[in-house]
Order: sequence, then structure tokens, then C-alpha cells
Amino acid sequence: MGSYWLPTSINGFLGDIKDASLLHFVLEGFLVAWLIWFIFRKSYKSHHRHSLSKEEEDKIISEWTPEPLVKSTPQDHPALKPHVVTGKAGHYIDVDGKPCLNLATHNYLSFVDKPQVEECAIQSIRKYGVGSCGPRGFYGTVDVHLELEEKLAKFMGMEEACVYAYGFSTVASAIPAYAKRNDIIFVDEQVNFAIQKGLDASRSRICYFKHNDVEDLEKLMLEFEAEAGKNPRKAKVTRRFLVIEGIYMNTGKICPLPALLELAHRFKCRTILDENVSFGTLGETGRGVTEFYNINRADVDLIVGSMEWALGSIGGFCVGSSFIVEHQRLSGLGYCFSASLPPLLTSAAMASLEEIEKNPELITVLHKQCQLVHDALANLSEFGYSMSGDIQSPVKHLYLTNPPQDAEKHRSLLHSISQYCIKNGVAIIPASYLDHMEARPRTPSLRITVNVDLTPAEVEAASKVLQQASSEFSLS
Repeated sequence: MGSYWLPTSINGFLGDIKDASLLHFVLEGFLVAWLIWFIFRKSYKSHHRHSLSKEEEDKIISEWTPEPLVKSTPQDHPALKPHVVTGKAGHYIDVDGKPCLNLATHNYLSFVDKPQVEECAIQSIRKYGVGSCGPRGFYGTVDVHLELEEKLAKFMGMEEACVYAYGFSTVASAIPAYAKRNDIIFVDEQVNFAIQKGLDASRSRICYFKHNDVEDLEKLMLEFEAEAGKNPRKAKVTRRFLVIEGIYMNTGKICPLPALLELAHRFKCRTILDENVSFGTLGETGRGVTEFYNINRADVDLIVGSMEWALGSIGGFCVGSSFIVEHQRLSGLGYCFSASLPPLLTSAAMASLEEIEKNPELITVLHKQCQLVHDALANLSEFGYSMSGDIQSPVKHLYLTNPPQDAEKHRSLLHSISQYCIKNGVAIIPASYLDHMEARPRTPSLRITVNVDLTPAEVEAASKVLQQASSEFSLS
């Protein structure tokens, strides 16, 4: 039995090898033939082409007009005649050699020319020099950076803070540090340009809701919920974010934070709050829109602020829980790859913050000035102006009631009004936008800022200049 089984098994095995080898050789031959065909085949179909004669080529070349690399600019374009500022941009500002009341820069608490803030910056230069010349994660961290972060976290009542070297890059880096591709972000349509760049960098799905319209936001969130119900597996891994501003730079309006947070909690959205304008201006002690509404700041996932407005320095910061802030130290591009904030500016921001803590009445005075300016601008309606901005906002926008239909003429008219105001001793400028890059069209306006040093007489004088400009350019 055994002697018969062995030869039969070996013969069958050899036959299998023979059959397998034949199939193998056929398959290899086919693959080699296909590879040769693929290498030498033409990647395009050849068509009969008409060859141009020398005369035809010369004619085409002579008729061709290349597009200019840069479009021609009118000689009266504002960019060709920039204003020259001499000295500090304080309560008064020297524009083209003429002293003007400063209603143009965001020096809300007048720290730019405060002697005690200047002295701190000078002492810092003597100790550290003018800059660190390195990113925070390498050799750019100086003890004053850590001290400022500790003070900011304590001031805002949060666990931790991180400081960026440039205000614009703060929110533009913070958003993509958390939101990624396939996430969804609900955003107010009037958010500033820095937020828009952060949204672009995140590559997330962006849903804009109408400005300060809670009902429209709820509608969009419900639509997303219905869509997510069709694919629960995908919805489970899709993170949701809500991005808003405390006071909108583009309108001067305060966000309805309580209603927005209620929706965010209901639909499980992480909240990113930009307090560039509201930090140092809203609330009894300047702690922003959360203090204004008496809301626990822990209900907001991440708060972003600027040190370039109320604190009169440079840079920005983020505050939140330790877990959230620490993530930015590795994922925030503006934090990881930019040279750290110069120590002199860090010290100046720290001195300004200490002034706010020691003199909270500064915020009360600012609120009174905001009310004063608000009332004065509201009374200009009969002179062809309309105003946007809440009473306690230090940023107001002045629009033309009957603007020219042509957008370029509209902007030119606002520029002429600005020029007229400057010639008459009041620095007021049009709001600047990169129209071709903005997510939503922006209505041209004059942007007016408020500071604590304004007096009723100065506000009245500025109002009269705007009235005179109305007569000069036939606005009403």
C-alpha cells in the first residue's frame, strides 16, 4: 500500500508543477508584452497640424499684446500718496506735518504714550537688547515671556496662556491648530481677515451665518444635524467649531454671546472667541465680552486676544485650559516658527496690563467716551451719514446714506472725506479691505476709534468737521 502511494503522489505533484509553470510563463509573457507596449506607445493621438508660414507667424507675433504684470494705477490713487506720521500715535497724531485729533488708531486706553509704559520698555532694552531672534521652542523664550503669560492667564481667570509675536498670526494660527480637513466650522459672516486666513489654513468645511443672527446659525446647525443623520459613522468623527468675535472689527457690534454659547453646547461645538477689540475695553474691569455678559470663561474653549489695541504693544495671546493651550505650543504655526515677541514689547504689554489691574476706572472712563462719540455720530444722520457700532464699542463705522453706485467712486469719495478731515485737524480714515480676498463683500466706511483721553469739546469739534465735509461733498 505504501510503495504504491508514493510514486503516484510524486507523479501528481510533478504534474501540478508542470501545469503551474506553463501558466506562470504565459502570464509573465503577457505582462512583458504589455509593459513594452506601454513604454513605447504614444501618450497622445497625433493629428494633422497645419504648419504656419513665416508671414503668418510674423503677423500673429505683431498682433499679440502681452498682459501687463501690474495693472496701470491712476496717478491720484491713495497708495501713491501715503500719509506720513511723525512721532507717537497718541491722543494727537502728527500727519504730514499737521497735528490732528487721533480717531484713527486703536489706542483705546492711551498706553502708546504713557511714561510708565515707555520706561518699562526702555529698561527692558537695556537688559535684553532689541529682540530674541529665535522661535519660542528653541532659544527665543525669555523670562518676561513666561511672566506675561502667567499674568494674562491670571487676569483672564484661565489655567494657561501662550503669547504670539504678531496679533494677526495669533487667531490665524490658533484655528488650524485644532480644526482640520473634514471638520465643520460655523462662522459669523463679518469676521475679520485674520480669522478668514485661519479658516483657509484649516481646510475645514466653512458655514457662514448672517451677522449676529442666532436664528440663522441655528438653522445651519439643524441642517447639518439632518445631513449628519444620514451618515452617523462620518458624523461621529466630524468635529464642530463655532468662531466669533467679542466686538466685530468690521461692524463695531458686540456678539450675542449667551445665545451663541447655548447653541454651541446644544450642538456640541467647540467655541473659539476672538477678543481683539473687546479685550481691555468691555466689562467692568476690561476682561472682555465674557465679563460684559457675566459668563463663566470656562464655557468658552479658547479665547484669543490682541496686545496691539488696548495694551498699546505688539503681539497676541491665547488663553484656555492647560490641555488646549499646550497643544498650540506644538501645533500653532505662528508660535512654533516665528521669532518670539521682543522683550521690550513684552515688558510694555505687561506694564499696560498692570495699569489696567491697578486702575480699573480707566475702563469706566472709556465707556463714557464711547457713549459720547456714539451720540455725536448718531446725530449725523441728517448730514448723509449712518452709523454702525454698539454704545460700549470703541470702534464705530460711519457709512454714507446715499453712496455712489460705482464701488470705485464710493471708495474715492470716502477717501476725499478723510483727506478733508485730516486737513481740518481730525485724523479719520476709511476702513481698508482686500476686496478680492474677503469671504464676503464689505461695505466701504469711515472707521472711527475711541480713546480715554477724548474730551467733549474734541468730540464736538470732530462732529462739526464731518458736518462740514457733508456740505463740501453734497452728501445730504
